[in-house]
Amino acid sequence: MWINSTLEMNLNKSIIDTFKKYAKIGGFLFIILGLIGIFFPTFMTLGTLAFVTYLMLFAGLSSATLTWISNRKDWAGWLKSLLLTIVALYMLFYPMSGVATLGLLFSIYFFMDAFGSFGLGFSAQDAKHKWVWIFNALTSFALAIIFLIDWPFTSLWLIGFFVGISLFFDGIALLVGSYSVNNLEEKEK
Repeated sequence: MWINSTLEMNLNKSIIDTFKKYAKIGGFLFIILGLIGIFFPTFMTLGTLAFVTYLMLFAGLSSATLTWISNRKDWAGWLKSLLLTIVALYMLFYPMSGVATLGLLFSIYFFMDAFGSFGLGFSAQDAKHKWVWIFNALTSFALAIIFLIDWPFTSLWLIGFFVGISLFFDGIALLVGSYSVNNLEEKEK
């Protein structure tokens, strides 16, 4: 019984030490990438486009491989693979159209997030946290409108700018998490 507890404590200590180390490294890298995205949004937009394009291409080829192995007569699997691969290749060979497509997808995502958050906010009657959902909904709705205003042209810098802001704050969150674990360990000692 005591052996497992000691092993668990050592394992948790190892996990915590690993988290602290990599959270600091990741936090600093995310902050640097975020600042690049904020100050050079076109560069970050093209990087995001490349990431999404190759991710879709990998998904399409993986889906085709899985369909080939599991059920070669599955027309829906082949259709999914074909669509993912065609869209990825289109975005790869026509990057400006791909940027416009990503901008439209971001706008659709923000609209969906806004409507979902409005639903949660208004269904949480008399809840203290209701304002958080409504604030999130208004923010997402505003971001969707920002993307739609002058749509294909603003996508070139808006995507990179918003991704940069997101990475910047993710990096800060990782650094704060790392330092708060340090503080908890010092309080326990």
